[in-house]
Amino acid sequence: MIFREMRRKKQALSQQEIVDILYTGTSGVLALLGDNDYPYAVPISYVYDDGKIYFHSAKSGHKIDAIRRTAKASLCVIDKDFIVPEEYTTYFRSVIAFGRIRVIEDESEKRIAIEKLAIKYAPEDTNDNRENAIRREWKPLCMLEMTIDHVTGKEAIELVKEKQEVR
Repeated sequence: MIFREMRRKKQALSQQEIVDILYTGTSGVLALLGDNDYPYAVPISYVYDDGKIYFHSAKSGHKIDAIRRTAKASLCVIDKDFIVPEEYTTYFRSVIAFGRIRVIEDESEKRIAIEKLAIKYAPEDTNDNRENAIRREWKPLCMLEMTIDHVTGKEAIELVKEKQEVR
């Protein structure tokens, strides 16, 4: 599979910076091929773990229909978006991951994935509370796994220059 090269290579984030953003990010916009071949972009909460992105869904609806139609997707996570009005720009930092999504059918795999998600968003919660919440939502829960085929990260040139000044 061949992906486009980034045009502005000076603004590319390192692999470590990309991974850090994916780990710490709390939301992203998942882009799918929707109904009638219209793009369908939907905000999601996710957890990143070892080259894979996990998120949940209802068992039916636009998102699941699109994923069942084609597994290919992209996820955009914005790490920084600082508006600089006097320059008519933003100082941004973002990551775009391209990959393929699968519905997790295996019950134990599904359990591991939802626990990762629950721990990310409620790290201070007790195991009992987490267990009760998972049990309560288990039946209608659909867990999805996106395996990353390609990922890029980019930041505003002003942020690149700031990093160079610090060195």
